[in-house]
Amino acid sequence: MTDDLRISVIGLGKLGAPMLAVLADKGYGVVGVDLDPAVVASVNAGRAPVAEPGLQERMDANRSRMRATTDVADAVRDTDLTFMIVPTPSAPDHTFLNDCVVAALKEVGAALRHKDGYHNVVCTSTVMPGATGAVLRPVLEEASGRVVGDTLGLCYNPEFIALGTVVRDMLHPDMVLIGESDDRAGTMLESVHRSSVESSPQYHRMNWVNAELCKIAVNTYVTTKISYANMIADLCDHLPGADANVVTRALGADSRIGPKYIRGAVAYGGPCFPRDNKAFAALARGLGARADLAEATDRINDHQTTRLLDAVASLADPGAVVAVLGIAYKPDTPVHEASQGLTLATELAARGYAVRLTDPAAVAGPPGTLPAGVSSAAARDDALRGAEVCVIMTPWAEYREGLTAELCGEGMPAAVVDPWRVVDADALPVTTTLVRPGMGGWRQRVADGVAV
Repeated sequence: MTDDLRISVIGLGKLGAPMLAVLADKGYGVVGVDLDPAVVASVNAGRAPVAEPGLQERMDANRSRMRATTDVADAVRDTDLTFMIVPTPSAPDHTFLNDCVVAALKEVGAALRHKDGYHNVVCTSTVMPGATGAVLRPVLEEASGRVVGDTLGLCYNPEFIALGTVVRDMLHPDMVLIGESDDRAGTMLESVHRSSVESSPQYHRMNWVNAELCKIAVNTYVTTKISYANMIADLCDHLPGADANVVTRALGADSRIGPKYIRGAVAYGGPCFPRDNKAFAALARGLGARADLAEATDRINDHQTTRLLDAVASLADPGAVVAVLGIAYKPDTPVHEASQGLTLATELAARGYAVRLTDPAAVAGPPGTLPAGVSSAAARDDALRGAEVCVIMTPWAEYREGLTAELCGEGMPAAVVDPWRVVDADALPVTTTLVRPGMGGWRQRVADGVAV
């Protein structure tokens, strides 16, 4: 099928660009579309438009099979299947806005009016349950002059990926989720995935609304696991001898629970988890249903910042300099959407601390955009110099392995807060106090007047 089927990808951002390169790497001729001429020029020059491990290598190896354009009609005319991966930002009520998807569909449909033969349109962008049938289908049918069926397929096919591992996750999914208009559209899309993945995922084909609900339900379940692990870590803060790592490893060994995402550390962040969880709760409210678990998950997540604020307050008074290590919401990506490092820095500054932010990949923002009392440092050691406390918010390797007496010397702060529990305590200077939230009942020791 790779010799005959040509594919277009509309939206060459954090997910679309890797999809373009992965499909080309698997032998498909692919055409990418983006509104930004600079992104298009980058792809046509063979340069990855986003930072993602494994992307540039695949672009280097497959330039002859990919091109990019700003013209949707050009891409649709030249292909048989179109993936749409455009933003669906959150509305004030936490539901997802369809404006970008609708705009793309209108252009795809207009192009199909001047093209013969079958075409399959696939929405990969996350939408609210009910949107594909109630909003996307009518727009596509009106714009194309066709009816979904004999000559037009419409599928909902979200990806389950994490930034920093997008290429790997596309190649090794646990599940491929397909909401299909009909068997032909679903079979065509399944064949693309079967020829592209390197694992043996389960394929779940269903109607649109089931697939839409499944997508946000998966992320809501994962955030529940994260908050559950953080709840355990909070308990361990108060229990002498308790260790969240020990407890959650044992929990994860139970096949009914599993080891993924069951580690208490900091709150979840990023572009998907927070908004999908809120969207799930908003969906329930709109339907008159209950989503108490999703709402409780959010409350526990918000509480994690308070835990870390209290840890800093046990070590230094307002006015002290605090280094916050980590702006990116996770390692191996520069993305800092819903960054817990930024959230903590903002709250510390509001309490009167002087905060220095640093990250090996993410940039907090240009001068003047950070809250009063917060500054950024390009290098870790610049952030640490003169700080009384440092807090590890993103477990980058250079923070896991680099906070040692040998590497930091006199620049090491008097105290380190390590919610990920990744620092080697034996490698720290003997004068440095190490607080590991989620371990050892440190809160109880502070309450008893015992040094942490």
